[in-house]
Amino acid sequence: MLDWNKINTVLLDMDGTLLDLNFDNHFWLEFIPERYAIQNQLTIDEATVVLQPLFKNMEGKLEWYCLDYWSDILNLDIVGLKTEVSGLISILPHVTDFLSALQQTDKRVLLVTNAHRGSLSLKMEKTCLQSFFDDIICSHDFGFAKEHQSFWQAFQNQHRWDKQSTLMVDDSLAVLRSAQTFGIEYLVSIKQPDSKKMPRIINEFLAINDFREIMPVAE
Repeated sequence: MLDWNKINTVLLDMDGTLLDLNFDNHFWLEFIPERYAIQNQLTIDEATVVLQPLFKNMEGKLEWYCLDYWSDILNLDIVGLKTEVSGLISILPHVTDFLSALQQTDKRVLLVTNAHRGSLSLKMEKTCLQSFFDDIICSHDFGFAKEHQSFWQAFQNQHRWDKQSTLMVDDSLAVLRSAQTFGIEYLVSIKQPDSKKMPRIINEFLAINDFREIMPVAE
């Protein structure tokens, strides 16, 4: 499905691409409303009515991914709460096989995530995937989320990779559209980022059920 001979750099998203998005969906859509309700003496339905527009307004913005921001806005210890349910953090099927296969090639492999450093550290601690990457890129370090062109320009300026020989794998269509606008040549989406939800029908980009479909061959 991919001509690996033409790919020199591999950019991999974390949540919903390498890791099961079920953890994040459960945390933000179920666990946080429960805790917010308890703290503010609300029902869960009442808490959800308060929280949904707050979340919606920040989608695609760096604040959406910032644990410090939500800790302040909600008056909750978001990092601490994530740790409470960290047992749900898991790697999607065949991800480790794919990363191991990449290690047998000469490709440069970068983890590129919108996740806050606090969440990133917790997830790397739980999964031990950090050794597979040449570097880990956090959009918070640039001040822009991956949905924005300013992120891609700053990221490329600092890390010097060639758009025409780069593969980006991400579950977010908004991020893939942004990467496409920037000129990244090879773009792949994930059909089932959350193992508890049905696979999505994606026609806009090459989409895979799991990483076996784009497994590289050792060079």
